[in-house]
Amino acid sequence: MTGGLDFPPLLTGVAVAGDPFAAALASVASDVNPGHVFYGLDDTSFDTAIILAPEEPLAMAVRASFAITLGLNDALGALAPPEVAVHLVWPDGIKVNGALCGQLRVVSDTSDPLAEPDWMVIGLKVPVLGQDTDPGGTPDQTSLHDEGCGDVTAPALIEAWGRHMMNWLHIYLTDGFHPLHREWSAKGDGFGGQITYPAAGTFVGLDENGGLILKDDADTRILPLTDMVSTP
Repeated sequence: MTGGLDFPPLLTGVAVAGDPFAAALASVASDVNPGHVFYGLDDTSFDTAIILAPEEPLAMAVRASFAITLGLNDALGALAPPEVAVHLVWPDGIKVNGALCGQLRVVSDTSDPLAEPDWMVIGLKVPVLGQDTDPGGTPDQTSLHDEGCGDVTAPALIEAWGRHMMNWLHIYLTDGFHPLHREWSAKGDGFGGQITYPAAGTFVGLDENGGLILKDDADTRILPLTDMVSTP
């Protein structure tokens, strides 16, 4: 992959030879540049990290992670064959045709749900090419090419994701979380049924801050979306 990918207005692409997430964290340590998208140059992987500067408490700000994964869902919908099924695993996973194919990561300068972060870095990594010569050896994990997306390239997917992700961020900032809540629920893996990750029980739904409402034999509880947030 070469540098110079095309991103929509308000986003600035930064090509990184190494780890985009590490580069984004190093960047915010000296200066916070919201809208900067760090992306890897490895053709075998979709590897990105975006810097955000939220203007709301962490408990609400982390809901922007839904825009990140919904952007990927829409990008794959545009580039992948129509028979490829994409589902979103709460709070941090992507499934393609039923197997794990991507991971989300969120780091903020605070872990206090009531505090307003100075910055938040959200990273998303998806294997484009499989690393295992025998895909059947890891049936619970896959890559895009192993699932019939042989025409999807990392650069094209990053560019498409940037456009669709920015659209969802715009919706979030103008219309609130409800449209993202509704769309994510339609794509949520195991929504309304039994799940085992991140805990076992019935996936009842999402609360107003994107937390998972989980019912088990004992009671019904909410797993906060902020549980996925770590600090440097």
